[in-house]
Amino acid sequence: MTSFVLPHEVHGDGAHKVFAVHGWFADRSAYAAVLPDLDRSAFAYALVDLRGYGEARDAAGPYTTAAAAGDLLELADRLGWARFSVVGHSMGGAVAQRLAALAPHRLRRIVGVSPVPASGLPLAGEQAALFTDAADRPANRRVIIDVTTGGRRPAAWLDRMVARSLQRSDARAFRAWLDSWAGEDFHADVEGCAVPALAVAGELDPALSPAVMRQTWMSWFPRGELVALSGAGHYAMDETPLELIRTVESFLRADVDAAPEVEELA
Repeated sequence: MTSFVLPHEVHGDGAHKVFAVHGWFADRSAYAAVLPDLDRSAFAYALVDLRGYGEARDAAGPYTTAAAAGDLLELADRLGWARFSVVGHSMGGAVAQRLAALAPHRLRRIVGVSPVPASGLPLAGEQAALFTDAADRPANRRVIIDVTTGGRRPAAWLDRMVARSLQRSDARAFRAWLDSWAGEDFHADVEGCAVPALAVAGELDPALSPAVMRQTWMSWFPRGELVALSGAGHYAMDETPLELIRTVESFLRADVDAAPEVEELA
């Protein structure tokens, strides 16, 4: 039986290999706005579709951050990537932390863009209903996107983000993913992890703010760094793409660890 392979596309042929993992609301097209301006000579970026999204929309579960980390490791082996970095947005940031817990020796660096903490994001009351019902209610998705970008984005942009989310995700998988990224607490598995770890937080995001990153990410990773983007909310790829690229690639370039001869798997 052939094991599942995450659908992916690789941009660039640089020596520093990087996975880019999307969040709850989109497939790998979440990175469309930053693609034209990535440094493809220094890096090779593999954009993936997690189970239930994009080209993997019909893939069976499990729809969990732990399973996603396993899927990424298998894809790394298929690509011949012995060591690599991971950039993860929101839910994808939780996946990056799962990788830090599962295979820290494979990681050069991790970046969380508005990352969900490894402790999860407990929801209750009206907030829980808003997120739970978002699987079947486009209006709920729109409210979530609007609130987490500070209520400052154009209506047409909000509508486009919702339309992409509906088109590129399976509703059943979308609902199942919520239980994993919001409900699972694995922070004890990453606490003290020596992998260099950057959190990028938008100052307009009330849910995963710089303050939340200081309380979570920065307290767990001894080599953690935090950058706050003043013009961004939860979707820095769309809101401040050039600032995000500069921040992320500067952090990735600081890695001098993996020697070329061990970069690829035999």
